[in-house]
Amino acid sequence: MRAAIANLVRRHPEAITITLVVLISLTFAIATGGSWLSVGNLQSLSQLTAVLAIMAFGEAIVIATGQIDISVGSVSGIAALTFLGLAPGVGCGLALLAALVSGSLIGVINGVFVALVGIPSLLVTLGTLFLFQGIGYAVTSGFSFAASTLVRKQFTYNAFGGGTAAEINTGVIWALIILVVLQLVVFETPIGNRLLAVGGDAVSSFSRGVNVTRIKFGVFVISGVLAALSGVLDSAFIGYADGSFGVSMELSAIAAAVLGGCHLAGGRISLVGTLLGAFILRGIQSFLIILGVQPQWYVLAVGLIVVLTSLVDRTLTKLALKR
Repeated sequence: MRAAIANLVRRHPEAITITLVVLISLTFAIATGGSWLSVGNLQSLSQLTAVLAIMAFGEAIVIATGQIDISVGSVSGIAALTFLGLAPGVGCGLALLAALVSGSLIGVINGVFVALVGIPSLLVTLGTLFLFQGIGYAVTSGFSFAASTLVRKQFTYNAFGGGTAAEINTGVIWALIILVVLQLVVFETPIGNRLLAVGGDAVSSFSRGVNVTRIKFGVFVISGVLAALSGVLDSAFIGYADGSFGVSMELSAIAAAVLGGCHLAGGRISLVGTLLGAFILRGIQSFLIILGVQPQWYVLAVGLIVVLTSLVDRTLTKLALKR
């Protein structure tokens, strides 16, 4: 019986995440006297969830291949600085393009060293995390880039996080669009099958003709672009970026993916679950803010969630194998 339940949960990991969303929402609403479910908080929560989810989608794809990308926070920061730094001079359209290109280039660097050179992804992305985080601090030198009134009036700025459509932040709309596209690619195309096959068994996939190197390289580029887009959307929403922008976001992105049902060892992915995982994390953060709790406790909570979720996933795997 337990093995059957474990197997069911592994096949539909988002089922647990949906249950957690309902329980957490009810608990937080009651604990805050309804403040957590206020219109203002839910609007803010949806935007914060969207930004994290977009980054976590890229992380989930990397994790599905059995790799990990802990540079996404610094990629987000570099993209945000690029976007707001260039927008006043060249316009938001070109600034957006430059930001996305910067993310893709960092993804290329990660992909080359992981897929072509063969260095473990943890070491490579740890290096690029500190490298580009340092560049961000060096470029800003303690100052921040802020969006001027003229920049805020541009269509591209509002279309990419700085504005709303039907009272919904445009970042939320982008998150949903990306979710649909990735869902189709991962689960309805041969590319998705190869991606999951590489994560399940790279050696076996190679023997069956799958270009493992290309898959591994590609997922890091995708992760870089999505992390960059996340940074642009977030910086456009708040209107500024400094050297610390995106710091520690990588931990939240990994946590959202794992909480959503992605297997850290690779071979399994749930994009809907990842979105729900991002909602849970941002919901916890919002709850702590309403209670006036120090932000350091959020980082502690994220760390605990990663550890506990990994333990649960490992336990379910063992139970399913015993069936």
